[in-house]
Amino acid sequence: MNKIKHIFLLLILGVVLIYSCDDDNNAFVNPFTDINHEALSISDNDSIVLFLKNNYYDVATDSVKTLVSGEIALFDQKEKLTIMDAKRNDLDYKLYIYHIKEGNPIHPDFGEASDDKGNPTIADSIFAKYSGQSILSSSELSAVFDSNTSGDWFSYERLAVRGWSYGFTTLKAGYLKKEDNGDTFNGPITYLEGGKSILFIPSGLSYTSINPNNYGSTIVNQNLMFNVELLDFVEFTDHDNDGRPSSEEDANEDGDLENDFSDNSQPGVPDYLNQDI
Repeated sequence: MNKIKHIFLLLILGVVLIYSCDDDNNAFVNPFTDINHEALSISDNDSIVLFLKNNYYDVATDSVKTLVSGEIALFDQKEKLTIMDAKRNDLDYKLYIYHIKEGNPIHPDFGEASDDKGNPTIADSIFAKYSGQSILSSSELSAVFDSNTSGDWFSYERLAVRGWSYGFTTLKAGYLKKEDNGDTFNGPITYLEGGKSILFIPSGLSYTSINPNNYGSTIVNQNLMFNVELLDFVEFTDHDNDGRPSSEEDANEDGDLENDFSDNSQPGVPDYLNQDI
């Protein structure tokens, strides 16, 4: 099952597998109650920086490898590395993005300038390929825990790895493959030249234990690395169909759409899902 999209299963697993009873078997105990998430955000950043200083991007294999003589560490490739500030659950984080290629949405033979939609916003629904691993140490990655090589759609309200929302804003989509005469390609829907990058995501922007839905995840509170490719996106995504793009419904302008509640009559509904806002 796709670990990124189907987060509701994690809630069930968390309740059944992770919670433990007290001595009197009367109540459940949160196994992550002692975690200081503010301190964790600092240590996570230190761990990611150390990893970036001890590894490099190998063009030939399109993969991250332990630094060797003659190569340049990811952290030192300033022209390719973007450090982005992000906020979630009222905590500050840093997301690291290693750029491989921006992406080209205009077909070289049949494209038009209007095909370039620019970059997606944080709120836009995206169609992407990806491969995810946990960062285990300064030089070690886990096996791939989830991937999709053909592309899948992701919507903001169902996205478990919040770091994606920020990371994809630096990319452009690709273009649809066509027949030599410009007709629709007679085969599987295929995107070419999608934007590619590697996202280094702190645990607070992924499967954080602040969210009970993540209690059953095997990668809860772990820093993650994702190789991603943006194939397409829905420009001006409007989740509540109120005629206003969800990206414009960030009342406090902190980049987090989940903590904006302007409607006192519906205090539990964030603005981007509330048609009355």
